[in-house]
Amino acid sequence: MNSAPSAAPAAALVPDTAATRQYVGAWAVLSVLQYFAAEAAVIAAWAGPLPYDLRTGYISDLGALHCGVYDGRDVCSPLNWLMNASFVVQGLGMVLGAILLTSGLLCVAARPGARVEPGRRAPWRAAIAVRLLTGAAGVGTVVVGLVPEDAGSAWHYIGAVVYFLAGAAALLVLGGLWLRKTAMAWFILACGAVSLAALATGGLTGMDVPEPGTLERLMGYPVTMGIATAGLVIARRVHRQRKQLRG
Repeated sequence: MNSAPSAAPAAALVPDTAATRQYVGAWAVLSVLQYFAAEAAVIAAWAGPLPYDLRTGYISDLGALHCGVYDGRDVCSPLNWLMNASFVVQGLGMVLGAILLTSGLLCVAARPGARVEPGRRAPWRAAIAVRLLTGAAGVGTVVVGLVPEDAGSAWHYIGAVVYFLAGAAALLVLGGLWLRKTAMAWFILACGAVSLAALATGGLTGMDVPEPGTLERLMGYPVTMGIATAGLVIARRVHRQRKQLRG
């Protein structure tokens, strides 16, 4: 007799707790958008002999610790600490999202009440791959922020390649997984394809192109935008579910 009243709140607490975890994970992923604000601020404070050019300037030049000539380019970024902090925050947001957003949630694109058909392992494997790839991309950009380009370490380059490659792959897998679950799947797929194509072009040319800054941004910007889009889809759907649970 006395156990029934206490069981109901406990049962209600489980989905609400799960929804909160998913909501936090979605916003963690959405936080990658702070990168664009940070980049704009750092560019505005650029103190090189020539204005910073998005088409020819590398993203990593904005995080260079010292003013001077680096790899044939004049760099001087007084707000380098802000750019590097932004890389780290972006990466941590992706890692946190990979941890908090469950494979089951990714399988159904956070649709309330949706279930994966029994016996279908492919969606689960794809969702796990998305989480691992997103986490790896996040770690890569954290390394980029902690080891600036002029720190004299190959880890900066390795971190950047991991971010571009793992991030693009995560978007391609996620976009394919979400094709029949949200119209935004096509945008996520496009972001992954553009990033991967730009990365392949950069690898084949050794970045010896007229506008290396443009090419690098075609590698990185789509990853940030695609990941943020996925976070937005999840946040909106989880928010709806939380309202239903509380209503």
